[in-house]
Amino acid sequence: MPKIKANDIEIYYETSGSGEPLVLISGLGYPLWQWHKMIPILAEHFRVIAFDNRGVGQTDKPAGPYSARMLAADTAGLLEALGVEKAVVMGHSMGGFVAQAMALDFPEKVGKLVLCSTNFGGPRHAPITPEAWAVLSDTTSDPLTRFTNGLKVSTTPGWAESHPDEVQAWVRWRIANPLDLAGYQSQIAIGLGLVAEAASFENKLPGVRVPALVLFGAHDKVVPPANADLLAAKLPDARIVILPDAGHFFPIETPEAASQAVIDFAQQEVPHQD
Repeated sequence: MPKIKANDIEIYYETSGSGEPLVLISGLGYPLWQWHKMIPILAEHFRVIAFDNRGVGQTDKPAGPYSARMLAADTAGLLEALGVEKAVVMGHSMGGFVAQAMALDFPEKVGKLVLCSTNFGGPRHAPITPEAWAVLSDTTSDPLTRFTNGLKVSTTPGWAESHPDEVQAWVRWRIANPLDLAGYQSQIAIGLGLVAEAASFENKLPGVRVPALVLFGAHDKVVPPANADLLAAKLPDARIVILPDAGHFFPIETPEAASQAVIDFAQQEVPHQD
């Protein structure tokens, strides 16, 4: 079980493949398992580095609250400890907050940036849809029902019904790997810490000097794809890919299409700058 000391915590990580480093930053409440369908595809082209954020999985869970900058420092420390000078940095949802903080606080570590199903915080991002909020904020149902309903609203309409085996595998995984409540609450603070306009990334993103891919599912109700245009408008060098048959959890719904979008983006030549 590989762990490494970075930023004063023990971080659990896994590496696969060879080539240009690609680091994957998971979303709220998810360890590196979130990427299990994409990693084998990406590892054919990259040295993939996946890890558990602080607060989840096998990484340390110190008392919170946490911030995007704190988890960015964890990620940069992990790369430093692994001897990785620069990587393609890819973050999903909450991990997208961390990836933005990485690009701003540790620009020397970021070769290219991939922002997935995320936003820049503040008052002008496109908020969660009422439908998704009603499901994800439900506290009246039993935990299994809440989790299953959350999967349905976080994926493409009809996906859960047409993929019952995958849903059951997902549910079994979560039952076997229950959330650490304190760690989860500490991670929730990451998004809450970006609510104020001054704290958000909106007016900081023009300082990002690397190419960025903004990757969304067309049916994302949790972080609506309208955020793709908003992010891209603030980034100096951004392109958008909208996956037509995916919702918020496209790493599990459409791993092949998502992986190909990342591969195509990462393999594009960056114009030389004097």
